[in-house]
Amino acid sequence: MDNSIAKNWKTLSGETHWKGLLDPPSPDLRTYINHYGEMAEATYDAYIQEAHSKNAGNSMFARKNLLKKTGLLLGRPLNQYKVTKYMYATSAIILPGSFVMSSDPHAWSKKSNWIGFVAVATDKGKEALGRRDILVAWRGTVNPSDMIHDAEMRLVSAPKIFGAIHLDNPKIHEGWYSIYTTNDVNTRYNKTSARDQAMEEVKRLVNHYKHEELSLTTTGHSMGAAVAALNAVDILFNGVNKQSSNPPKSCPVTVFGFASPRVGDAGFKKVFDSYKNLYCLRINNMPDVVPKYPPLGYSDVGSEMVIDTLKSPYLKGPGNPGIWHNMEGYMHGVAGVQSGLLGGFKLVINRDITLVNKFGDILHDKYGVPGFWWTLTNKGMVQREDGTWELDDHEEDDDP
Repeated sequence: MDNSIAKNWKTLSGETHWKGLLDPPSPDLRTYINHYGEMAEATYDAYIQEAHSKNAGNSMFARKNLLKKTGLLLGRPLNQYKVTKYMYATSAIILPGSFVMSSDPHAWSKKSNWIGFVAVATDKGKEALGRRDILVAWRGTVNPSDMIHDAEMRLVSAPKIFGAIHLDNPKIHEGWYSIYTTNDVNTRYNKTSARDQAMEEVKRLVNHYKHEELSLTTTGHSMGAAVAALNAVDILFNGVNKQSSNPPKSCPVTVFGFASPRVGDAGFKKVFDSYKNLYCLRINNMPDVVPKYPPLGYSDVGSEMVIDTLKSPYLKGPGNPGIWHNMEGYMHGVAGVQSGLLGGFKLVINRDITLVNKFGDILHDKYGVPGFWWTLTNKGMVQREDGTWELDDHEEDDDP
């Protein structure tokens, strides 16, 4: 197997902030970006959005089966990870589209939703990636109109991340901060916040593999990309990336954010930019409005890679905001973007075009791929021994 990704992983993860590497990206970089994109996509593929289900807002799949049942293992040597932790979130404020709550009186939770996972590369994954990677993937909001509504919120201080006093007084979007840091002691799944769940697990894994070469990668789409950026700077600010080895060392932290709205103000950007081993690549689709929000008082962080799915000959045009924001559409764009504003579109890597239609009717009809094809068999309805039917759309983990 070609091990060029393993040899060049530091460059691919942003050691030079991707200078000179994005216009156009190499096949390795396209593959690498989409590797992390697929991990973000898994949080959508496994998310139960059926409000009639008592499991609405939870994951369909147990941790041990997540990557297999979302189709991320076959033919994907980079995706060899073990999922070690699920994170759950609640929020002190209402964020349309960010949570699905069950209408069933026996719902698994009335206040919490599954929000992502922590995973670590297996030995096979380590060989393909060139080091042991610890990954944190955050679920986002699918509907761009919800995202724009969510973006219309105030900037707030972030004492749970940066402490009570910070010279730069960084301020964060209130919604992203609430989802990331809110806990509720009266719930089963959010006695601690999504932040604390993720940070505790990352710290455990960093210590467990303290004698190995490590990297930390956070990823997400839409709201998930914003939370991934928050999570990354939180890891650096609070020293969670420091390995207790002899001599002590710190592993790099990289964010791959797809369709990310803006996260914080100029003070947040100043803190973000102050870390020499923190890298962020924002992948933005030209017609997608979400990365342009919130429009005032915010500063972009990291580097930007621009794609334009309007140029793809595979997709129906002109599309709509939902199509332009679609995560699978983003990965299709990464696979085919060419150089400059006048560049066309050509699939440089072998990205299966059928994936674009998982949550939309986006491909041209001539390809013979049904729209919205990603669904459980019979929408999760299974037949009992007595011939009656029931909804069974969630599997429990063997351990808590």
